[in-house]
Amino acid sequence: MQPFLKNVGFAIGIAVLAFSCSDDNGNDNVENESYNTTFKITDAPVDNAEIESVFVTVSDVKVNGTSLEGFNKTTFDLAALVNGQTKTLGNLQLEAGAYSDLELVLDYETDMDGNSPGCYVEMADGSKDKITSSASSIDIVDTFEVFASNTNEVVIDFDLRKTIKENQGTLETDFDFVTTSELSAGIRAVNKETTGEIEGTINDAENTSDKIVVYAYEKGTYNAEVETQGQGESNVRFANAITSAEASGLNNSFSLNFLSAGEYELIFVSYAQDGNQFYFNSTLEVESTTGLDLSALQITSALQLSANVTVTGTTSS
Repeated sequence: MQPFLKNVGFAIGIAVLAFSCSDDNGNDNVENESYNTTFKITDAPVDNAEIESVFVTVSDVKVNGTSLEGFNKTTFDLAALVNGQTKTLGNLQLEAGAYSDLELVLDYETDMDGNSPGCYVEMADGSKDKITSSASSIDIVDTFEVFASNTNEVVIDFDLRKTIKENQGTLETDFDFVTTSELSAGIRAVNKETTGEIEGTINDAENTSDKIVVYAYEKGTYNAEVETQGQGESNVRFANAITSAEASGLNNSFSLNFLSAGEYELIFVSYAQDGNQFYFNSTLEVESTTGLDLSALQITSALQLSANVTVTGTTSS
C-alpha cells in the first residue's frame, strides 16, 4: 500500500506542477477572457469646396493581423461621416489591453460593386478623380485601449484634410493621398469610452469670414508660425491639430468629436472664398460668452462641453 500511495502522490504532484506552469505562462490550459469590440469609421471635414464626396474602398481591416468578423469589402463616402457620424466596420473578440497594430487595406481599382475606380474624389460638377497611393494599406500608428467590457467601440478618424492633397500645376483637378507616413499620421484610433466632445457656436457679427474652421490642439502644442504654414511634403496647414470642424448653419455651430481625455486649446480660423476655392485668410480672436478659458479646456470621458464664442477681431496671416 505504501509504495502505491507514494506513486499516487507523486503523480498528483506532477499534475499540480504542470497546471501551475501552464497558468503562469499563459498557455492554452488557461483561457483569457475576451470582449466584443466594435470598430467604426468617421471623418473630419475636407477644406476644398469643390469636393462633393470622397469615396474610399476598404477591402480588409486587421487588428494584430486578424481580420474583423463580418466585414466585407465596403466603399465609404468619408466626406459624409462628419460631426460625430460613424459607419460600423465590424467586430472582433479582443482581450483587455492596449493595441497598436491596426491596418486598413485599400482597393484603389474597384469599389464594392466592382466598378472602377475604388478610391476617388467626386467633384461638385459630378466629375471623378481617382485617388492613388504607393501604399496598398495604411498602418495606423495610434494605440487604442480595449476594456473589460462588451461595450468597446473603437473609432477610426480618417481625417481627409490631412490625408488627401491636390496636385498643383496640373491642367485638370487631380487628387492623391499624401505620403505613406503622412497618411498613417493623419488617421487616429480611439476607444469611444475614453472620449468627450466640444460643441459650440460662433457669433461673427462683423462677417469676417466666408468660412470658419475650428481646430482642436492638445494644450500648449499650437505654434502659429508653424501651423499657419504648409508642413511636410504634402504642405498641410494646421497639421498637428487633433481634429477640426467647420462652422455651419445660421448659428455657425461646430462639433469636435471623439477627443481623448486631456486638455485642449481651440484655434478659430478664417477662410476667404475665391470661386469654388477657400483660402486661408487669418486666425480669429474670439471670446467665450460663458467665461471659458479656450486655451485650457479639460475633456473627460463622456463629457460634452459647450464652447460658444464671439469673434472680436482677426490676426493677420
